[in-house]
Amino acid sequence: MGGTRAWPELLVLLGSAWLWVGSAQPTPPGPTRPAGPQLRFRLAGYPRKHNEGRVEVFYNDEWGTVCDDDFTLGNAHVLCRHLGFVAATGWAHSAKYGKGVGRIWLDNVNCAGNEKDIRDCKHRGWGNSDCSHEEDAGVVCKDERIPGFKDSNVIETEQSHVEEVRLRPVVSGGRRQQLPVTEGIVEVRYRDSWAQICDQGWDSHNSRVVCGMMGFPAEKKVNRNFYKLASKSQPKQKHREDVGPKKRLFTERQQLNYRLHSVSCTGTEVHLSMCSFEFYRGNSSAACGSGMPAVVSCVPGPLFSTGSAHKKKQRQQQQQQGQPRIRLKGGARVGEGRVEVLRSSEWGTVCDDRWNLQSASVVCRELGFGSAKEALTGARMGQGTGPIHLNEVQCRGTEKSLWNCPFRNITQEDCKHTEDAAVRCNVPYMGYENLIRLAGGRTEFEGRVEVKRGSKWGTVCSDGWTTKEAMVACRQLGLGYSLHAVTETWYWDASNVTEMVMSGVKCAGHEMSLSHCQHHGASLSCRNTGTRFAAGVICSETASDLLLHAPLVQETAYIEDRPLHMLYCAAEENCLASSARLANWPYGHRRLLRFSSQIHNRGRADFRPKAGRHSWVWHECHRHYHSMDIFTHYDILTPNGTKVAEGHKASFCLEDTECEEDVAKRYECANFGEQGITVGCWDLYRHDIDCQWIDITDVKPGNYILQVVINPNFEVAESDFTNNAMKCNCKYDGHRIWVHSCHIGDALSEEANKRFEQYPGQLNNQIS
Repeated sequence: MGGTRAWPELLVLLGSAWLWVGSAQPTPPGPTRPAGPQLRFRLAGYPRKHNEGRVEVFYNDEWGTVCDDDFTLGNAHVLCRHLGFVAATGWAHSAKYGKGVGRIWLDNVNCAGNEKDIRDCKHRGWGNSDCSHEEDAGVVCKDERIPGFKDSNVIETEQSHVEEVRLRPVVSGGRRQQLPVTEGIVEVRYRDSWAQICDQGWDSHNSRVVCGMMGFPAEKKVNRNFYKLASKSQPKQKHREDVGPKKRLFTERQQLNYRLHSVSCTGTEVHLSMCSFEFYRGNSSAACGSGMPAVVSCVPGPLFSTGSAHKKKQRQQQQQQGQPRIRLKGGARVGEGRVEVLRSSEWGTVCDDRWNLQSASVVCRELGFGSAKEALTGARMGQGTGPIHLNEVQCRGTEKSLWNCPFRNITQEDCKHTEDAAVRCNVPYMGYENLIRLAGGRTEFEGRVEVKRGSKWGTVCSDGWTTKEAMVACRQLGLGYSLHAVTETWYWDASNVTEMVMSGVKCAGHEMSLSHCQHHGASLSCRNTGTRFAAGVICSETASDLLLHAPLVQETAYIEDRPLHMLYCAAEENCLASSARLANWPYGHRRLLRFSSQIHNRGRADFRPKAGRHSWVWHECHRHYHSMDIFTHYDILTPNGTKVAEGHKASFCLEDTECEEDVAKRYECANFGEQGITVGCWDLYRHDIDCQWIDITDVKPGNYILQVVINPNFEVAESDFTNNAMKCNCKYDGHRIWVHSCHIGDALSEEANKRFEQYPGQLNNQIS
């Protein structure tokens, strides 16, 4: 090649289609480069859109991939321009789009982003790599072509891309179709319209793939005779399109336009485009010999089943199966989260080595969702705790449970919690996001909450509006977690104020819609009406996740008899039992159970006090600021749950005491500094600090449960509140105390937790 390169040809893989595209214009003159092998580029792997995928490079007459080591957005910009797009919007690591084959041509690529050619970037040299295909890089390109990349530049081959699939229900009698749509004609997006698939050779494996894409774990037989009649050409009927721009329900009968035929899936694919199929050419309205479109009927998971009989049957099946041995934690949306499995009565995580879409899909279907949209690595849903039970899980995709898949047992050296595997599953479209909106906020992530009740939009009363209700609202909106539950919204734009239509909302926090929470119904009752007291939210894509290091509590617990003359400050801050007021101050003492607590932030956002610095309270006696009224509860409980002693701890100093390797401290309390706990850091309260205790002066000898709860009033948003409690068994003989079996509240199986709670009761008989 000379100073001006020839226009490079690009080979782009879209679904199972190859598109040859030519560069829009020659590259401006640049440094002279010696002649070398011709380069071509394509996008491959599981396609969600035509502008993203695994990057593959044709070099030296062989296709290969690019390693994700040191990959940057600058690299993605250069590669996207090679593919005919103006720029990149993101990139993906760890073979997000599936593992490639062949050589790994490029490693440690380092582009500034403005280079004309990938060969102008630094890298280790062609074919010089220490990576495996589990590290294949992908790109997400901006969906805008470089000027000149027009239809004339794209030569379509016999096959083309299958990007969007839907089920079109056929409803008789003008009845409104209920969500979710579990049965209908399979349609694929073709250019600007929808086309059908001929059912020639259609089988249950194909149906399983489509049901998985629609968010359902399994398929079932369908009444073909009904659809034979329905598939005959009839005039279109008027219909509503009010359930979302991309998921509209088309319930009319219409002229069929066949596009695909001879679809052949194995049943393990996560997208129809990964199956083999053939396309009809030209006018295909009468092309299907059988005259029948492919029809699918799906079985919804427990969360999405309709009808009491169906739900009762599924509950019976779950009871027969016993306690689930798999769960998702830390996800903002339904059907996503860190994968946790139960082994030897203890919950633990899965290492992401060789974690892929097939294994992720087995998890999703086992939990009642569809196939996996993404198999996430690198603790993308936060780090778990406890053991890492499984490594190198290799599912075929047909297994009923993750436990049926081959895997390696873990050793301490193999994995850390920074490698915890997670999933995002396909879930059925329910239309909940069309029943809620935000108004008046400065960004799309904040505002007054407005809900649709019947045909009417209105505000929600903020009486009792807490983080739990706000979490449900943000989930329903698809905006992640609730950063703040706002009870006064006067400072947001009120130009389009609506009246109140919902009050008394009380949520558990896991609901998919505010309408699923308790509320007053039509009998509205609100203490403070008007826009000023309408409920509002500030949502966030990420959240913190606090948990206590349980072993440290067990290791450091002891009893101290502390003289009253040394407890004036503690009494002032309400750190003693109420009977201390009746003591003969300054004579005598109080018996204190002391222990250290180490509070880690394992989430994806820093933990910050709810209140701003302007409202922190100065305590002169201990000379520190309180940034939260209550940060932790310390309780001694009897086996039946009765409190016999309690303590509480204001967050007088939330700071980064220590951090994991490569994590920098950000928060320090000294000199009215910022308070908080950085992701990957922990705040240590030593046993010898005032109020780091429970006053047990009035507790009689016996066996008890020590319970510590962090952020007990849910004042600050977290991705997971279920791990905020820690429990220990305690034996107190009136002189000494033994603390043992400390664990995070949801770390054990239900049976193990029951045994734990019964254990102190059984020991009571042994105490003299």
